[in-house]
Amino acid sequence: MPEISRFYGIVIKMYFGDHRPAHFHAEYGEFEVVVGIETLAVIAGRLPPRAMGLVSEWASSHQADLALAWQRAEMLQPPGTIEALP
Repeated sequence: MPEISRFYGIVIKMYFGDHRPAHFHAEYGEFEVVVGIETLAVIAGRLPPRAMGLVSEWASSHQADLALAWQRAEMLQPPGTIEALP
């Protein structure tokens, strides 16, 4: 699964040709969450509150980039990278 961003110990990934709805995976230590790109709602899993807040902040500022990355990954192309939180 390609890594598309990394910040504060959080790794954001996206599978090639994954199932809908459009989503990304965020990993932090032993925790993982799946977040929908269109709604930014948690689909599955959980992260500690602080890490989830950082993921939400990042995703809301990169929602259009995430949608483009999803389109590329859906066509089995590298999704690219997205800028990390400062």
